[in-house]
Amino acid sequence: MNLDQKLKERLKTKYGSWAIVTGASSGIGKELTLALASAGINIVLVSRSKDQLEAVATLINATHGVESRVIVADLAVPEGNELVMDFCKGLNVGLLVANAGFATSGNFIENRIADEMNMVFLNCISLATLTYHYAGKFKEKGRGGIILISSLLGFQGTPYAANYAATKAYVQSLGEGLAIELKPHGVDVLTAAPGPVNTGFADRAKMNMGKAQKPQGMVRSILSSLGRRSTVLPGTLTKFLKYSLSPLPRALQVKIMSGIMKKMASQSKR
Repeated sequence: MNLDQKLKERLKTKYGSWAIVTGASSGIGKELTLALASAGINIVLVSRSKDQLEAVATLINATHGVESRVIVADLAVPEGNELVMDFCKGLNVGLLVANAGFATSGNFIENRIADEMNMVFLNCISLATLTYHYAGKFKEKGRGGIILISSLLGFQGTPYAANYAATKAYVQSLGEGLAIELKPHGVDVLTAAPGPVNTGFADRAKMNMGKAQKPQGMVRSILSSLGRRSTVLPGTLTKFLKYSLSPLPRALQVKIMSGIMKKMASQSKR
């Protein structure tokens, strides 16, 4: 991802010298990591996948001349979040990208409760824990940025991904509120709510994403929005879907999403 020089300079000035990116091994997290590194910001990469993280770190070191550090951690358990906070104690962190998350699909009561609760912990509790910790540090410094990754599904109830959509509704609401609370302290909060994205994320959720967007096409929109708005809908397809649903009554939005998600879940099982 090639960012224009003006955006690179703004990111480095406002949020350098270190950024933490969770879920940095693939998808949107990986692309945001590479883009931030291209702006001259050192990166702490966090994920469960050691091999993939090290591959991204090697690419950063070879192409962008910044420092990168790898934390292999499962953020779906408290110890993983503690590991990140302890590891980064001596770093001048100015940006948190809370991207780690996963989805389930299908009927809620037919899924494993352990998977559903792990998703709630990762998508909500882990995100809130790291956000609380670094928001406080950024407030003390009088500067910093936080990017939270929500989802288009978080704007209404979504049958056949009900619990996932609920976790993203939490992220969306948290981000909107914190953007107001933290602005007077020089801390920028952005919630990015993408629509269908073509990553390994969908495979874990057992969903057929159809005509999904590529994560590379969302990065510039997200990073250019940081500090300028509280929510961004990255990607043309995301905007089309959101604005198509917005004029409709909420109950009808839910019904339409029910048909879409049921079809996606059933196609993945063929």
